[in-house]
Amino acid sequence: MSETNARVVLCTVPNTEVGGQLARGLVEARLAACVNLIPGVRSFYHWEGAIHDDAEVQLVVKTRAALVGEVSAWLEEHHPYDTPEVLALPVSAGSAAYLRWIDASTEG
Repeated sequence: MSETNARVVLCTVPNTEVGGQLARGLVEARLAACVNLIPGVRSFYHWEGAIHDDAEVQLVVKTRAALVGEVSAWLEEHHPYDTPEVLALPVSAGSAAYLRWIDASTEG
């Protein structure tokens, strides 16, 4: 199975309000075809010498491989965290129609 042109970018945010603003901005900029907000994420992590336990919202961003750098830069500019999570995952397979829609919905 060959890898597709699609990518899923994961990014956590502090709440649904911030998540909605970032999601709308990415879609409006045509950097993402779709962004899902998944509330109820609990994150444990090291930051500035302490272990944190925070409630967060997970963004699931659907985009094209060629736009991952722009998505990352856009998130880093607009995100409230000093170091936002931006992890791009390859999509190994998917519905042909959905993959075409991702391509058509993001800037050309």
